[in-house]
Amino acid sequence: MGCCNRRCGLLAGAVFGALLAVLGGILIPAGNSIIEGTVKKEAVIENGTTAYDNWVSTGAAVYRQFWFFDVTNPVEIVENGATPVVVQRGPYTYKTRYLPKENVTFTNFTVTFLLPLGAIFEPSMSVGPEEDHITVLNLAVAVMAVPGLFLRLIKSTNSSLFQRRSVKELLWGYYDPMLKYNGTYDGPYTVSTGEDDIANVGKILSWRGEESLTFWDDKYCNMINGTDASSFAPFVDKRKPLYFFSSDICRSVSASYEDSLDLKGIKVYRYTLQPNTLAAPNVNPDNQCYCRDPKVTKNCTMAGVLDISSCQGNKPIYISLPHFLYGSPSLRESVLGLSPSPEHHDTFMDVEPITGFTLRFAKRIQVNMMYGPSKVITVLKQVKDYTIFPIVWLNETAALDHETADMFKEELFSRVETLEVLQLSLLGIGVSIFVLCFTMYCVVRCRHSPGKFV
Repeated sequence: MGCCNRRCGLLAGAVFGALLAVLGGILIPAGNSIIEGTVKKEAVIENGTTAYDNWVSTGAAVYRQFWFFDVTNPVEIVENGATPVVVQRGPYTYKTRYLPKENVTFTNFTVTFLLPLGAIFEPSMSVGPEEDHITVLNLAVAVMAVPGLFLRLIKSTNSSLFQRRSVKELLWGYYDPMLKYNGTYDGPYTVSTGEDDIANVGKILSWRGEESLTFWDDKYCNMINGTDASSFAPFVDKRKPLYFFSSDICRSVSASYEDSLDLKGIKVYRYTLQPNTLAAPNVNPDNQCYCRDPKVTKNCTMAGVLDISSCQGNKPIYISLPHFLYGSPSLRESVLGLSPSPEHHDTFMDVEPITGFTLRFAKRIQVNMMYGPSKVITVLKQVKDYTIFPIVWLNETAALDHETADMFKEELFSRVETLEVLQLSLLGIGVSIFVLCFTMYCVVRCRHSPGKFV
C-alpha cells in the first residue's frame, strides 16, 4: 500500500512537472504576443502613448555643433590663383529642437504638423563667442548668376571673393542686398500614426503638401521614403535597411545595420549611411538622377557631393559629408587642410530594436558653395577651375540621458525580462520535476516488479 502511494505520488509529481513545463512553453508564444501587443499599442502616435510623448516634443536635448573652415590665404587666392588653405574652427554649439510641434492635427490615421525651428547658443559647449570672426567664401559671389547685375552689386557693396563675418552673422543672417535669411518652420509634414498599420508608424506621407518632391528630374529621386529618422516601426529587422527623409539635403536616404551596442544598459542597433549614398553614378547608378551639372561634376564622375541648388533657390549649394568623407580625391586637392575620418565625420543612428525608437544619433553634414572661373567678374578672373568650397560642417546630435534610460528600462524591459524569467523558470522547473519524479517512479516500479519495466 505504501509502495503504491509512493508510486502514485511520484507519478502525480511527474504529471505536475509536465504541466508546469507545458505552461511555461505556452507562455513563451503567449508572452511574446502580450509583449508585441503592448509595444505596438505604445508605438502608435496618439495622445497617451509613449510614442506620442516623445514625438510631440523631443525628450533628449538636441544640439547642433558647427565647425567653420577659416580661409588662411585669401589674398594669395584672389591675386595669384593659389590653392585655398583652410583651418577648421569650432565647435560653436546651439541647442535646437526644443520647441514642441505646432498645429498638430489628427485625421484618418494620419497627423499633420509644423516643426518650429529655433536655436539657443551654448557658450559652455563652444570654443568661443558668437562674435568670433571667420574668413569664408563670399556667398554672394557664388550665388549670382547674372554677371551684369553681379558687377553692379559687387561695386555697390565693395564685395570680394572672401568675406570676414561673425559666426552669428554667418549662421543666422546679416543685412546683405544679395542674400536673405528666412525660415522659421519646417513642413508641414503629414505622417502615419500607425493606428491602422503599425508597420507604417511615423512614415512621411507628404511634405509641404506634396506626396513627392519636385527638385529632381526623376520619379525615383523625388520619392519621399520612410520616417524622419527619430523613430521607426517596432521590431526592427537588422537585415533590412532603414529609410528616412531629410529636408536638410532634400532627398530620402537609407542606413544599414553595422553593429549591436550597449547604450546605458539598453541594447541598440547601430545604423550608418553607406559610402555609396553619395557615390558617383558610374559606381551607384541610382544616383544618376542627382547629377545636375556634368561640367562641375566632371561628367558625373565626382563622388561625395550632392547638388541641392534646385531646393535652395538655385544657389550653388552642395552637400557632402564633413571634410568630403568618401568623396573624390579632387575635392580635397582643390582645397587644402581637410582630413576626413569615418569616426568623427560619418552619420549614425542607434535604434532600440523592440520599439524602433532612435535613442542616440549624430547627423553630420557639410555645406559647400560652388564657384568657377569668369572673364567678366574681376574677383573670379584668377580662378582656374570650378571649385566646390567648404563653408561649414555641422553635427546634430542627441543621446538618451541616464534618467530617461532608467525609465525606459523600467517601463519596457523590466516587464519583458520578468515575463521571460517566468517563462523559463516554469519550463525549467517543470522539466526538472517531471524528469526527477518520472525517473524515481520508474526505479520504484522496476524494484517491485521483477522482470518488468513500465
